[in-house]
Formats: sequence, C-alpha cells, structure tokens
Amino acid sequence: MEKRTLTITVRPDWKEALRAASGAAQASIYQGETLNFETPEIFFGRMTSRRWVLMGLLMGAGALSVRELARRAGRDVKRVHEDVSVLEELGLVERTARGGVLCPFIDIHVDMHFRKAG
Repeated sequence: MEKRTLTITVRPDWKEALRAASGAAQASIYQGETLNFETPEIFFGRMTSRRWVLMGLLMGAGALSVRELARRAGRDVKRVHEDVSVLEELGLVERTARGGVLCPFIDIHVDMHFRKAG
C-alpha cells in the first residue's frame, strides 16, 4: 500500500491554501496531499470528535466493515455509517471493492492559525 500523508489546513482563501501547499512541496518542506477548510467553524462542523475517533481506529487497521468499525467505536452502526459517509466525502477514508472502509493515510497533520481580525 502506498504511504500517503495529508495536511489539513484552515485558510479563508482556498487559492492561497493551494499556493502554500504547492510552495511547500517545491521547497521539499512537505510532500503529500492537502485538504483545506475555509473557516474553523466549517472544520469543526465537519471533523467532529467522533469522526476523529473513527479516523484513529481506521489508521493502520486496513479495511474494516462499517459494522466492525461501529463495534470497535462502541457506537450505533447507523450513526457510524453517516460519519463514514462524511469522511469519505472529504476524502479522508476510501471504500474498498468489497465494501470495507480504510484510511489511506499514514500521517495526518492539522495546520491551523488563529489570529485577531483586523
């Protein structure tokens, strides 16, 4: 399996986020994929604490069924399925041909800056 890395950024200007990721890759600071959220509210609305737990369970575990993931998380299968759908939409998890779910990343870094407006 390919070793993939991901940086999650929070930047209001998605074009600037893309330029920053490209510049970092060219400077060999970071080689990998980038996912940007425009605001902290969007980030925290999409990446809830329960979804982070699922990511932690999936990283390095290989493909798991949603039912097995729910069992490991101690949660309802329907709710885990909903969370997996959001994580899949964001590109943080992938479905296998047999219907399993896996996290393709070996490392995820979150890069956020909070600054006073104005």
